[in-house]
Amino acid sequence: MTVDAHHHVWDLSVRDQDWIAEGSPLRRDFTVDDLAPEARAAGVDRTVLVQTVTVAEETPEFLALAAANDLIAGVVGWTDLTRADVADELARLRELPGGRYLKGIRHQVQGEPDPRWLLRADVQRGLTALAAAGLVHDLVVLPHQLPACVEAAASLPGLTFVLDHLGKPPIASGALEPWASGVRALAALPNTVCKLSGMVTEADPACWTVEDLRPYADTVLEAFGPARLMFGSDWPVCTPTASYGEVLDIARRLTDPGAHTEIFENTAVRVYGL
Repeated sequence: MTVDAHHHVWDLSVRDQDWIAEGSPLRRDFTVDDLAPEARAAGVDRTVLVQTVTVAEETPEFLALAAANDLIAGVVGWTDLTRADVADELARLRELPGGRYLKGIRHQVQGEPDPRWLLRADVQRGLTALAAAGLVHDLVVLPHQLPACVEAAASLPGLTFVLDHLGKPPIASGALEPWASGVRALAALPNTVCKLSGMVTEADPACWTVEDLRPYADTVLEAFGPARLMFGSDWPVCTPTASYGEVLDIARRLTDPGAHTEIFENTAVRVYGL
């Protein structure tokens, strides 16, 4: 089995995706029906559908999609982690159609102006509720926010933190630090996992090569090891730069074949309980 642990879908007739620039090739609908033939052609059997916007209605929609589509094995949704009744809200989501597919919660921390947002008392309360519910927390952060991720993961050893897109390293510039040091500090904590995803989006769109990505892939492979690394396509965000099949092929080329069972199946199955 091959698992794609990170993709999105959206329907612009349901709600706008205000993060997509006008004129972008991403400014159209991307549905499960669009993804399914590409995933199956690439040999992908199961996927994890991940939130795109901080809108409460999106998560129930994604859970219903998972219930209706054999391809989707799990959902990382969104809810307001700062709400006082977050534990009740998580329980409510699990009672909805498809609620059993809820595996984690993600917040767009990369958009928070406070680099220590994860350490706020109200956020910590919400993260504690995630741990109690047996869910994981996906981290979508920028390199300067990695120190707060380290503190948050150290303060909540019972919660698994999944770093999306390698923590968005500055691949286009070729710089490794301070991103690499932050990643290694996070990986030193046993309750952390990393997604091998989003690399082509951070590369120079005009002239990137697979070798441009290699130092960043090597860094997370060394830091986390295959048993704490999982593949994610980041479809359709990847599509202006590389096709679904190309992204999967790149990830395979950047990793040792002996590690593929962990990276492309076991880690995602274990961490998300697929």
